[in-house]
Amino acid sequence: MKIKKLISFLESVAPPSYQEGYDNAGLLVGNPETHIKGVLISLDSTEAIVEEAIAKKCNVIVAHHPIIFKGLKKITGKTYIERVIIMAIKHDIAIYAIHTNLDNVFRNGVNAKIAQRLGLTDTRILAPKSGLKKLSTYVPNGQSETVRQALFNAGAGDVSGFEHLSHASLGVGTENGGGASTEVKIEVLFQPALKNRVLNALHGSLPTSKLPYEVSQVENTNTLVGAGMIGTVSKPLYEIPFLRKVAKLMKTPCIRYTRLRRKKVHTVAICGGAGSFLLPAAIAQKADVFITGDYKYHEFFDAEDKIVIADIGHYESEQYTIDLLFELITENFSNFAAYCTEVDTNPVHYLC
Repeated sequence: MKIKKLISFLESVAPPSYQEGYDNAGLLVGNPETHIKGVLISLDSTEAIVEEAIAKKCNVIVAHHPIIFKGLKKITGKTYIERVIIMAIKHDIAIYAIHTNLDNVFRNGVNAKIAQRLGLTDTRILAPKSGLKKLSTYVPNGQSETVRQALFNAGAGDVSGFEHLSHASLGVGTENGGGASTEVKIEVLFQPALKNRVLNALHGSLPTSKLPYEVSQVENTNTLVGAGMIGTVSKPLYEIPFLRKVAKLMKTPCIRYTRLRRKKVHTVAICGGAGSFLLPAAIAQKADVFITGDYKYHEFFDAEDKIVIADIGHYESEQYTIDLLFELITENFSNFAAYCTEVDTNPVHYLC
């Protein structure tokens, strides 16, 4: 199987269009036409990771963090980034990064995995992105169900917690001044990243008919795409017992937190990696605790006794992304070996 097939699958889970503007997800090193021998999954791409890939006879590394963020003018081996690239190319190892696009998806995303670890229920995106697309098409009466099912199979109609959502209205259409005919107008919402797939499904649904259609932008909140997640705990605990539970479940040796509010924790907001930008959303949605990483000293003051900020560490908050990717890949492919890295790439060490 070629690398491009694995990429196509991963990008169906987390479309590249969902990544943030500063990000650089995607195939960073390697040829998509190369056949896969084995896949190593990691959080970062370091020299130790490439060495592990060589030892495990893997020619693909799927990492969460991109090894290349900025343009490189020289590749001389001066930095670890350059050395990783040189080593990967020398040993014909491809490096693929799936970063903020995986952060920003509701299903099978980074934050969904954290929520699963913490046992959160009734989860939703903390800060949904705006913007969906709507397809309107006109179908001969009696053939609408065929078209509608094709659109559903392409992912249309799966929005805002609904599946196979559509609207149909019966009307009369005319063409080229000819006689009137009964037809059905079908309208479905879909994620912007699915546009080509949805249109291909429309065109292929009735091969003998060229269906007229219109695609328009709508401002409805896209509840399946966005940053962070919020949910409820199954058994409310006071803050210190809750934080101890978080430390155990997320395997973190140290949690930095703000002043306690002496209340039970019912609602929890989370964001893998660096999530301080989501604090206003967490407060507005009345979260009791906000769990994330990379908080700076002065940012802790922004809690203002309205919420408890719990910084569990960047690596610690995202480490189970490795398991997430392993599960996704192994459940969908059986013609190559996949491995979770045995290397701890966390650059931060603790003396507790």
